[in-house]
Amino acid sequence: MILSERFDAALEMASDLHRHQKRKATEIPYLAHLLAAAAIVLENGGDEDQAIAALLHDAPEDQGGRPIVEVIRARFGDRVAGIVEDCTDTFEDPKPEWLPRKVSYLKHLDHQASEDSLLVSAADKLHNLRAIRDDFAHQGDQLWGRFSGRPGQQLWYFQTLAHIYTQRMPGRLADTFTQQVAGFGADMTAAGIQAEEPSR
Repeated sequence: MILSERFDAALEMASDLHRHQKRKATEIPYLAHLLAAAAIVLENGGDEDQAIAALLHDAPEDQGGRPIVEVIRARFGDRVAGIVEDCTDTFEDPKPEWLPRKVSYLKHLDHQASEDSLLVSAADKLHNLRAIRDDFAHQGDQLWGRFSGRPGQQLWYFQTLAHIYTQRMPGRLADTFTQQVAGFGADMTAAGIQAEEPSR
């Protein structure tokens, strides 16, 4: 597959939208995460639409809500816009509390999100998880100050994502994600942290 000028345009749009944004509590340009997610999509058999959606998946949540989705739809089509919608865990501003927002996102992934969207979601979350594990190894418990969810809730969230990806999208990417989650679980157990499943 050869990426077309559409990908170039999406990269330019992502750069413009996130130019002044950095990863939480770091000096890393946010674009690094978007590029990494797109790379994981392409390395796991995704097509250009999915790679474009990976570049733009955080635009609605961070840069303008549903109007941004409609800009994406006009420029890149319904399929890309649909994937971006599926990968957005809230359109509300201010955002709802962490736990109900994540529970809602998990339910959507499990029952409604398309297979196209699951690949992009898994790429996004895999890069996030790798970054968290690396930072936890270097920063320890100081890491958790940047997150709204408690450490045990974070572990539960990633474990649930792994289950959904394995059930709905079995294959190499789901296996890689599950392996990372297992390693994260071991890291957390060693630190005395257990998964906190929300009460039903």
